[in-house]
Amino acid sequence: MNHRGVEFTIAKTAIPGIWQWKFRIGDQIKTGKTETRIDLLAIRRVQLRIDRELKAIGRKTA
Repeated sequence: MNHRGVEFTIAKTAIPGIWQWKFRIGDQIKTGKTETRIDLLAIRRVQLRIDRELKAIGRKTA
């Protein structure tokens, strides 16, 4: 999947309701887990995380 030019993956784990995600911005690889039973909510949470990371990078360069 792609959000704001950042490629990310999200996958169910063996534990019901737990999703594992991963994305890369530049040389940094971010990984984590989120807990929800709704797949679209899990995707949205990763997108929000990407937005926070991009905003933080923007503050550093400004």
